[in-house]
Amino acid sequence: MKNGSVHIEAHRGIRQYNRRIFGQFIEHFHRQIYGGIFEPGSPLSNRRGFRTDVMDAVRALRVPIVRWPGGCFVSSYHWADGVGAERRPVYDKAWLVEDPNTFGTDEFVAWCSEIGAEPYICTNAGTGDAEEMADWVEYCNGTLGAWARRREANGCTRPHNVRFWSVGNENYGDWEMGAKTIQQWAPFVAESAKMMLRVDPALKLSAAAVAKIDWTLPLLKEAGKYLTYVSIHKYWDPIWQKNEPADYGTCMLASTDPQDEITFTESIIRVAGLEGRVKIAFDEWNLRAWHHPAGNGVHAGDIAARYKNDINATYTMADAVFSACFLNACIRHANSVEMACMAPMVNTRGPIFTHPSGIVKRTTYHALWMFANLLEKNVASAWTESDPFEHGQEAVPALDAIATCDDHVRKWRVLLVNRDATQELSCGVHLEGVALDGPLEATILAADSADAFNDRAHPERVVPLCTQLAVSNGAVRLPPHSIAVVSIPGEGAAVSAAALRRP
Repeated sequence: MKNGSVHIEAHRGIRQYNRRIFGQFIEHFHRQIYGGIFEPGSPLSNRRGFRTDVMDAVRALRVPIVRWPGGCFVSSYHWADGVGAERRPVYDKAWLVEDPNTFGTDEFVAWCSEIGAEPYICTNAGTGDAEEMADWVEYCNGTLGAWARRREANGCTRPHNVRFWSVGNENYGDWEMGAKTIQQWAPFVAESAKMMLRVDPALKLSAAAVAKIDWTLPLLKEAGKYLTYVSIHKYWDPIWQKNEPADYGTCMLASTDPQDEITFTESIIRVAGLEGRVKIAFDEWNLRAWHHPAGNGVHAGDIAARYKNDINATYTMADAVFSACFLNACIRHANSVEMACMAPMVNTRGPIFTHPSGIVKRTTYHALWMFANLLEKNVASAWTESDPFEHGQEAVPALDAIATCDDHVRKWRVLLVNRDATQELSCGVHLEGVALDGPLEATILAADSADAFNDRAHPERVVPLCTQLAVSNGAVRLPPHSIAVVSIPGEGAAVSAAALRRP
C-alpha cells in the first residue's frame, strides 16, 4: 500500500474558480458534428436535427462553454457559406472531405442554447482576414449593418450575443493553413482584435498562443491590450500517425505536465506586465491526440483510419485519471486559468461516443461529471505529500488532490486521485492541522483494472459509486487508479471554523 496525505490550509484564503474550465470543444472532424451532435433523420434527433441523447448527456455535465468550429478546420472555413437557406457543400482543406455546411453559425448558437452553454467562436486566421472576422461578429451580435440584417432575414431577429471569440487556431504551427511567424502574427492579431472590438466592444478575445517565450511574449506586447486570454493547446499522447495509445503508467508520468505548462504560461504573462489582466484559456486539451495518419490523409484509407479514434477500448482509467489531474491543475491555478475546453466533446477522443441506437459514456465522461456536479465553488490552499508511483525509470507522486469549500468555509468537498496502477493508497486528510475522524461520504470512480473501459457491450463497467470511507488514524484508503470526491461532515466543518478563529 502507498501512503500520502493532503493538508488543507483555509486560513491562507479561498478563491472561486471559474466553471468555464469545464468547457468543451467541437470541430468539423469525422463524426463530431455530423453523426455526433447533429444527425437529421435519426429517430434520436429533434426537429432541428440535434441528437437529444447527446444533449441530455452534455446537460448532465453542466458544460458552461463550447468552442467551435475548429481546430484546424477553421483555417479555411468561411462562415458566410454556412448561414441562410442557400448553402453549398465546400471542400474542407483541413480534413480533405466535403463539408455539407448544413451545420453553421445559427445551428451552433441554437445548440448551445439548448444545452445551456455559452458559444465560443474561433475565427479563420488562415485564409481569412480581419474584416471577415469583424463581419462574423456583426452577423452574430449586431443590430446595424448588412450582416446584421442578413441574420434577421435568416430568421434570427434577435442578436446571438456571442461574447467569447478566438483569433485563429494554432497559427504558430506549420500544419495549420495560414501559419505565420510571430512577426506576422502579433500585428495580425492586434488589427483583427481592433476591428472585432469596433463592432462589439464587449467581446472577450483570445488568440492562438503557446507556452513559449519567443511566441507569446511578443504577441502580448503587441496585442495584449486587446486580449482577455491567451489560447493554449496540448495533447500528451501524440498518436497522430500511429494509433498506438500509451499505457497507463506512461500516461501518469505525463499527468503532472499540465501544471508545468500553466505555471510557465503564467510567468510569460507576468513578464509581459499583464498579470491579472490576461488569463489562460486552455481551450483545446486531451490526453490522446487525434489519429489522422499521413499528415491529414490524402487517400481513402487514411480517411478511413480516423474511425480508429472511435475504438472505445482506448479510453481507459488512464484517460479518466489524467483528466482529473488536468482539472486539478486548472483549479489550483484559479487566479490565472479561466477556461478549458476538452477536445473534442463527442466521438473521436471525446467523453461521449454515439452509435445509431444511443451513446456510450466513456471513463472520461464520469470524471468530468464528478468535477461538474460534486465540488464546491471555491478552492482552498492545500499541499500534498506522497509515496511515488514508479513506471520504468521515472516516477510521479501517487497522490493528487484539491480541496473545495462553500463561501462560508464550512462545507468541504475534497477530490483525491490515486495515480498508482495497482496499489491502494492510505491518504491522510488534515483540515487546519486536524486529522479527520469518523466515516466519510464519498463518490469514487474506480475499476477492476487500470485498462478498464466502457463500450456498447459493457456501458457501465466504469461508473462512479457512492460509498462510505472508513477513517483509520486520520486516513482513508483509496483504490488503485481512482478518483474520489470526499465530503467532510458537519463536525469537520466545525473544526475548520474553529481553526480560522485562531490568532
